[in-house]
Amino acid sequence: MNTTHPLLGILGGMGPLATADFLKKLVEETPAQRDQEHIPYIAWGVPQIPDRPPAITGNGESPLPRMLEGVLQLRRAGATAIAIACNTAHHWHAELEREGELPVLHIADAVCGELEARGIRGGRVGLISTEGTVRAGFYQQRFSACGLECLPSRREDQDRLVLPAIAAVKANDLPLAHRLAITAVSRLRDDGAQAVVLACTETPVAIDHAPHPAAAHCIDATRALARACVAWHRRASLDKTGASR
Repeated sequence: MNTTHPLLGILGGMGPLATADFLKKLVEETPAQRDQEHIPYIAWGVPQIPDRPPAITGNGESPLPRMLEGVLQLRRAGATAIAIACNTAHHWHAELEREGELPVLHIADAVCGELEARGIRGGRVGLISTEGTVRAGFYQQRFSACGLECLPSRREDQDRLVLPAIAAVKANDLPLAHRLAITAVSRLRDDGAQAVVLACTETPVAIDHAPHPAAAHCIDATRALARACVAWHRRASLDKTGASR
């Protein structure tokens, strides 16, 4: 009989503020009335992991060894499933799951569930992300399987708006990040996107910095992953209760 209690391991640090944002949303999405009803988790936040986008585009060191080190540390600490607080890192999802020997909740699957919940089952969905996430293609693949067309930012908008917004969050210049990210969302809406996925964990931080009508059209991938973690913990807890009878 398996006596392991469900414990979420969070592979973070990519970047630090994005990880903090995920943890906040994990708490917000948990239906709890008191401390003891929240999801137990352990986080590994080491920002020295090599940057993910350069590795995907062929211009940087692979982050996989350091990410795998984090997964193994989390497993040794008792984690029974992993959430990664970084979109681009999911390019290495299969390797992390196989070599880490733990299930890794996929952020793009969580987003597809959120789109389904909103009744979005066809048409164009915008994608605001790093260049590495676009190149990795996992959002495009999952959207296509759901009958959706993925619409990344145009090249000029990626260079002038999206990437500078991400950099501004990392530099803690949230007013600048907000202005750039809101403009990027509006451009995708102008191009026909019925919803826009914030598929870099820095971009929800930018959008949430101040109220704006464009935020209503956004799907926060970070929050979608937090909700998926809550659903995982509920299922795992029920399985554990059944197994112990």
